[in-house]
Amino acid sequence: MEQDAFMEPFSSRVGVLRCKIYLLLLAGACSGLKVAVPSHTVHGIRGQALYLPVHYGFHTPASDIQVIWLFERPHTMPKYLLGSVNKSVVPDLEYQHKFTMMPPNASLLINPLQFTDEGNYIVKVNIQGNGTLSASQKIQVTVDDPVTKPVVQIQPSSGAVEYVGNMTLTCLVEGGSRRVYQWLKNGRPVHTSSTNSFSLQNSSLHIAPVTKEDIGNYSCLVKNPVSRMESDIIMPTIYYGPYGLRVNSDRGLKVGEVFTVDIGEAILFDCSADSYPPNTYSWIQRTNNATYVIKHGPRLEVASEKIAQKTTDYMCCAYNNITGRRDETHFTVIITSVGIEKLAQKGKSLSPLASITGISLFLIISMCLLFLWKKFQPYKVIKQKLEGRPETEYRKARTFSGHEDALDDFGIYEFVAFPDASGVARMPARSVPASDGVPGQDLHSTIYEVIQHIPAQQQDHPESSSQDGEEDACLDRHDEAGLQELGHCKEQDKGKHSRAKQCI
Repeated sequence: MEQDAFMEPFSSRVGVLRCKIYLLLLAGACSGLKVAVPSHTVHGIRGQALYLPVHYGFHTPASDIQVIWLFERPHTMPKYLLGSVNKSVVPDLEYQHKFTMMPPNASLLINPLQFTDEGNYIVKVNIQGNGTLSASQKIQVTVDDPVTKPVVQIQPSSGAVEYVGNMTLTCLVEGGSRRVYQWLKNGRPVHTSSTNSFSLQNSSLHIAPVTKEDIGNYSCLVKNPVSRMESDIIMPTIYYGPYGLRVNSDRGLKVGEVFTVDIGEAILFDCSADSYPPNTYSWIQRTNNATYVIKHGPRLEVASEKIAQKTTDYMCCAYNNITGRRDETHFTVIITSVGIEKLAQKGKSLSPLASITGISLFLIISMCLLFLWKKFQPYKVIKQKLEGRPETEYRKARTFSGHEDALDDFGIYEFVAFPDASGVARMPARSVPASDGVPGQDLHSTIYEVIQHIPAQQQDHPESSSQDGEEDACLDRHDEAGLQELGHCKEQDKGKHSRAKQCI
């Protein structure tokens, strides 16, 4: 592709430049020569070709165009590489096979690129017309070899003990120039800290002392201006622990460090802790102020029917044979009968729906019972109504003829005696709906029930009909008669009450 750029038709480029010059001249914008480069620093790979693009432009008539390339290193004089006048190229014989230019294009091709080609390249363009215009630019060229894939080594390779040992990670790269090293832990850069330090070029990472927090996936990233490569992930070996020792069980109720087990139930205990390498575990039982080891290993099975005591103390010990550290935890096993308690807990743990249903049924049944109680307690209702009426209402004389409509005369009648101002008691009458009520005692009242009889029954008992008529007449004369008639009516009331009971 870089060589194809040199093969572009120069005539078309010259035509474009002439058109631009012509348009600028028409617009009256006349200025000097300008030379531009895309970048003042270009990175090249050794052994490959490098293309240095250059663009220039001018707005005056030109008879000759001259391009010169110079090369300089630090603290040295510039060297002539090649030049051109219009389309004629005049190279330096020392570099005629290394540098190429195709005028009027001022770009330079370097092929192949070597470390000796690293330096500053200066391009100068001269335009000969009404006068001479000159402009130049400088491009810095660097030459590097691409880096190869790095490899990380750890010392000591066997690992280090937490808070005791140190560890060094070294990044090894076979190829590449101007290498820059960067250490990554779990994909993030590692920075200098109280335990982390780096070598002069960051090719080594030193950790002293190592801790559990230093465990992770480490990698080394190596890069230069033309490439970058990352090593494979490596995890250092760090011995630590034990941490977080705990005991769990598959059955029973655990509250803190106490396990409650049902009688006859076998329970399996599991002892675990965070450690590397894995711990060795031992189970110790305390009985009568004496302790003894009952088993080795991370699990212990206890059969409650084989335990003589209802409460037994146990201890699990964890030991790391590399770090030399140990930890222990105590717990208590209580053997009890929790079958009834479980049933009680199940009965108490009702669902919200069952609770709402029970409350609703209770309210419905209560309302039904209240309704039935009110319906079948008419005497108390009558008593409340009578107690709430004023005395003047009882003194009002009322007459029940019983002849307008015979069907309306049947019902329950109550006669209540209230003493008046003169000490003479009167018996006003009051009609209430029919019921099976019983006579009240507190108000000295008598309740009577008038029962409807069919015509056949009235013929069979002519005396009862005549007596009922007399009683009605007596009631009509109640308010007009005196105390003597009241006594007579009471005697008749007693006879009527007895006959009413017989009819019922």
